[in-house]
Amino acid sequence: MTFDSTSFATHGYKRINSRRQEHLVSLRLDLSGKSVLEVGAGVGDHTMFFLDRGCSVTSVEARKENCEVFVKTMRAWHQSGYEAATKWKLHQADVNRLDELPLEHFDIVYAYGILYHVADPAHVLKLLADRCSGTLLLETCVSLGNYFDINLTPEQAGTATQSIQGMGCRPTRPWLFRELSKLFEHVYVPLTQPAHELFPTDWTVPPTQNTTRAVFIASRQPIQNALLSNQLLDQQTY
Repeated sequence: MTFDSTSFATHGYKRINSRRQEHLVSLRLDLSGKSVLEVGAGVGDHTMFFLDRGCSVTSVEARKENCEVFVKTMRAWHQSGYEAATKWKLHQADVNRLDELPLEHFDIVYAYGILYHVADPAHVLKLLADRCSGTLLLETCVSLGNYFDINLTPEQAGTATQSIQGMGCRPTRPWLFRELSKLFEHVYVPLTQPAHELFPTDWTVPPTQNTTRAVFIASRQPIQNALLSNQLLDQQTY
């Protein structure tokens, strides 16, 4: 099977990344000058979001091919005069074995687009919580419904943007909210969703897309923010 990292360069992939980052900015969270653990980093499409805000970033990516592209990109940015690139380091490692890495605790753990690529999301959430001293930012594919399940889903291990183990999951939002509440003192969902068709705003009706996505924020300390709800919402807006 041929590995192809160009999956990260498609119009659709870039568009959804833009909408997710725009949405994160709109939440007005304190994201500047933090230590950040970025898991499932791919080829680094999200890394500069934090470097541009004066953060130090530790990235974790399982695929060797993705890491090679990532390093080449960061070197090019550094050579072009982007000094923030010196505040970044990379570990090639599977998020399922995060506990084997010599990592400290981080102000922010950033897990956008990774949880649905693992077969044991409860285990991975525990690993992420163990490294988080502040806030977990989580975005993932989910299944519609008011029940509690992880909904295991086969994926193509040879595709750069899918599960390296060939099995992922599509947990329901109630399952995610419950599991996060076991690990963090405070759990929130935004009143808004990224302005993209894969992010529903009415969770009471069947989705028009095969894939649905949601954002969660878990924290050690309470977050006073009118844009966040500490209850799972059936209705959101863009």
